[in-house]
This record gives sequence, structure tokens and C-alpha cells, in this order.
Amino acid sequence: MTHLTGTEKSRYVQNVFTRIAARYDLMNRLMTGGQDLRWRQEVIRRAGLHPHASLLDLGSGTGDLAREALRQQPGAHVTAADFTLEMMRAGRKPHDPFAWSAADALALPFPSASFHAVVSGFLMRNVVDSQQALGEQYRVLKPGGRIVILDTTRPQKNLLTPLIWLHMHLVIPLLGTLLSGQRDAYTYLPDSTEAFLRAEELAARMAAAGFRQIGFKRVMFGTIAIHWGEK
Repeated sequence: MTHLTGTEKSRYVQNVFTRIAARYDLMNRLMTGGQDLRWRQEVIRRAGLHPHASLLDLGSGTGDLAREALRQQPGAHVTAADFTLEMMRAGRKPHDPFAWSAADALALPFPSASFHAVVSGFLMRNVVDSQQALGEQYRVLKPGGRIVILDTTRPQKNLLTPLIWLHMHLVIPLLGTLLSGQRDAYTYLPDSTEAFLRAEELAARMAAAGFRQIGFKRVMFGTIAIHWGEK
């Protein structure tokens, strides 16, 4: 479904995540061998939260990054935002110590200069317009605020390329089918990864949006990247 664009892609992505919401966290743990928990910890560390900092977890899904932010900095003011209601319903718990908000990453419902940090986990490859999404994140950040992005990236070719292809195109769809019955949703993941920007290209778009002090690192055999920058 990587040929879809505009509203058609938005509706498809929303439908995919609605259908897999109940098994989303379990599949993340299985697909990454539990490494995604460690990556999320690093995302929050790189956000540089101070006591009472305001943080937006954009594309929050079930709220993993929001909860990690409060684990590392209990005094932070955290907002978890997503545009798929079923994902938020799957993650929401009674008495959550942070706010939940329905939000489109291309038109955020927050005033300019609202947050000290904006973080996201596996959001950017799903948006229709990554440049506009970066521009919105830049807008809602305070001057000096930090952006940190965790997402898939197209891996560079190496000796492990055939094994990576097998994992993405055979293992992940099989696991997804067994656990959720939604094979097409878990063929979307490798397809969207291969259609997404390389780490260097995403860094260039961050610079075009106005960010500075940009850096990134690859993990998981080059299939995942963590990017960071500053307003």
C-alpha cells in the first residue's frame, strides 16, 4: 500500500492501526526482541527533560514514550497525542498521570512554542507529508526545545541484507498473522520501511524545517534510527 498518497494513505494507516491496536505492544516486543524498550529510554534521555518540562509524545499510540518520560522525569508535564483513537483506547489506563489528545501530526492542535521537547516513536514513516509534520513539530517547540525521532530506516546493503529481508517480509507478517490475524497490516510495516527516507535524508529534512545540532544513530542492524535536533 506504499503507492497511496494524501487522504487515501491517511485513512489506510488509521485503519491499519485501529485493527492492530490490541496487539501492538506485544508485536513491538517480539519484532525487536524487546530492544524497543531500550530505544525508547534513549529517546527520552536525548530529550533532555528538566523538572517541570513540557513534553509532547506525538503519535503516542499506547503511550510507551509518555510513560518512559515520567519514569525518567516524574515532574514533567506530558501530553500523549495520536490520530488513531483505538490505539489510545488500548493504551489508556485509569488515572494516567498525563493528558491524552487526538491530534493530526500535520495540523497540531497546540499553540506555537508550547513544549520543551517533542518525541515520536514510529510515527514519521506513516505521515503523508514528513516535511509538514516536521514543520509542525518545530512550530510547537519552545526556542531551544528538543526533537527526538525513533523510526525505521532503509538499511544500507551489507552481508546481513538477505537475513534482514527475510525477517521483514516473512517473519514479521507471519507473527502478525498468528497474533492478530491481520497479515496485510504486517506487510505494510516492511513496505513502509523500504519506502521511507534513509537516515541521512530525514536529517536533511529536519535541517530544512529549521532544526540545528542534528544527529542520528542507527540500531537493529541499520533498520532503525534515532534522530535528534534542537530549535
